[in-house]
Amino acid sequence: MKPGARNLITDVAGLMVGNAADEAVKTGVTVLAGEVPFVAAVHVMGGAPGTRETDLLAPDKLVQEVDALVLAGGSAFGLDAASGVADGLRAQGRGFDVGGQKVPIVPAAIMFDLLNGGDKEWRENPYKRLGHSALGALAEDFPLGSVGAGTGAMLADLKGGLGSASLVLDGGLTVGALVVVNAVGSATGPDGRFWAAPWEFGREFGGLGSITGFDPGAEPVTKLTPRTATTIAIVATDAALTQAQATRLAVAAHDGMARALHPSHTPYDGDLVFAASTGMKPLARPEADPLRLGHAAAVCLARAIARGVHAAAPAPGDPLPTWRAAFGPD
Repeated sequence: MKPGARNLITDVAGLMVGNAADEAVKTGVTVLAGEVPFVAAVHVMGGAPGTRETDLLAPDKLVQEVDALVLAGGSAFGLDAASGVADGLRAQGRGFDVGGQKVPIVPAAIMFDLLNGGDKEWRENPYKRLGHSALGALAEDFPLGSVGAGTGAMLADLKGGLGSASLVLDGGLTVGALVVVNAVGSATGPDGRFWAAPWEFGREFGGLGSITGFDPGAEPVTKLTPRTATTIAIVATDAALTQAQATRLAVAAHDGMARALHPSHTPYDGDLVFAASTGMKPLARPEADPLRLGHAAAVCLARAIARGVHAAAPAPGDPLPTWRAAFGPD
């Protein structure tokens, strides 16, 4: 395996990502959409999730494909971002056809960023506007760090951010990950090295090697206000998967979250992974390929988490430093 040309989730052909942010509020929205609808699934392992239309993603439900997936800040307010995306898609004539009416299918997940130093005294919920703007910004190339839904993300000790990574498997299948890192726990040890280091390719998040001096008996570093968390992610592939197979891909991807965040999947995190399949390439080995895809998804997600934290940028009023401010440039 090796990273794709962009080392982004958009190395999965046919997918694009759009970001929008409100710097004063310190929040934002990230949208993943395809040129055509795609198979999607979800798996939740955190104890405090916030979601929209995720029940629809079960393999036994009527609708098997979605038009977009949304990641947003704002806690429950952020769920309104999907309304802005749905409005934009409907204006494009996209959506599930119900007697001639187009109903865009836009599942969403949110994380809590209401205590990050931004101005939250809005008169009108900004997330519908931000969702519509993010849809209008769809592109194959996009920045990482303090952008989109990662704008106001925080960890226990550092700013979080938006991360992404990809892998091309032997045989040509591609897997990518997109994540908003806002965990109760930490992505680094006390030396600034990343828990995800064993899965790093090159110097994509500094090339610093594995954490040193770790005491496995020590209490983990966590936020003093633990109800301010959640890491939400999307893993995607060009392999043709059923909704049931995509669900297993999302389950496997959670391994990457556990590798990169210490601790993860806590009662205060709403940790969630969407999985997406564009279906462009058939499985050459139907028995072996799902296993390989799951492993690649976990590796991608671990790397994407570290890349998002590594790329975070400072902003006025930040309550926590960026990785670069705390540990210096690579």
